[in-house]
Amino acid sequence: QVQVVESGGGLVQPGGSLRLSCAASGTIFRVYAMGWYRQAPGKQRELVASITDGGTTNHADSVKGRFTIFRDNAKNTVYLQMNSLKPEDTAVYYCNADLANTNYIRRSYWGQGTQVTVSA
Repeated sequence: QVQVVESGGGLVQPGGSLRLSCAASGTIFRVYAMGWYRQAPGKQRELVASITDGGTTNHADSVKGRFTIFRDNAKNTVYLQMNSLKPEDTAVYYCNADLANTNYIRRSYWGQGTQVTVSA
């Protein structure tokens, strides 16, 4: 079994910071790309940032300069450092992991989501 579990969400004031974490665990052979998505009420899920197993990153234009994605391959964990948060960043944040299990079956796994609310 493979699990992908996020943590670190919460309520923060505009201009504040949060760090999200996402760990993949279980019968894992190899983790490839990992990413963060978000979905605000009434909107479609959108990519926030992604990172390959080699460390190449991609950030959405709306978060460039404010959010940073990074990972610890030894721990199969990806992080999202969020600074200068704005009310429009309010959403449920989901982690995605592209990985192969110990049966060498490769697929995409989603976490359960963590709420981030930016409000005064």
